Amino acid sequence: MKKVLYIIFLSLIIFFPQYSFAEEDISELKKEIIVLYNSNKIKEAYQLISKIPEDKRDGEIWLLAANITQDYGRNLDTIYLLEKAVSVDSKNYKIYYNLGNIYLNDNKYNSAINQYKKSLKYNKEFAHAWNNMGLAYYKLDDYKKAKSAFMRAISFQTQNADFYYNLACTYKKMNKRKQAEKMLNIYNTLK
Repeated sequence: MKKVLYIIFLSLIIFFPQYSFAEEDISELKKEIIVLYNSNKIKEAYQLISKIPEDKRDGEIWLLAANITQDYGRNLDTIYLLEKAVSVDSKNYKIYYNLGNIYLNDNKYNSAINQYKKSLKYNKEFAHAWNNMGLAYYKLDDYKKAKSAFMRAISFQTQNADFYYNLACTYKKMNKRKQAEKMLNIYNTLK
């Protein structure tokens, strides 16, 4: 079913004629797309995206389209759409974060780190980018940098149990048992 919806989406975006809208109309459509997407009405969100001419789509609209393709597991299409998003909104930290997540999931850790760094350039306090950059460093066995990234994530979001767990695992790899146990205790308390 997801594959069928995805094919419908691609045909809507690529083959159907674009409609003409005023800026206010696009703004209203964008709000509706966000509501539909957040309500898990992905097909309807796709259909509305297809109504917005490509040259009128801002970074957030491209990002939403990319999120939808990612929901369908279409990473190559997602990367293409995220690159379109960057081309119209190069300062949107969420775009780089999403690219980093794709690379992280594809075991392209250095590429992921580069994208997280770009994300953090525009939002230094984005805890999830720090955490995921830590995960990439961890996978590269660079535990010192992983520890530093996890600590930064915790400094911006102290109540996220997963960040403490990741730091505990890093301390364990660094043979720092006391620190690992301390972080694990915090993790268990927060969970």
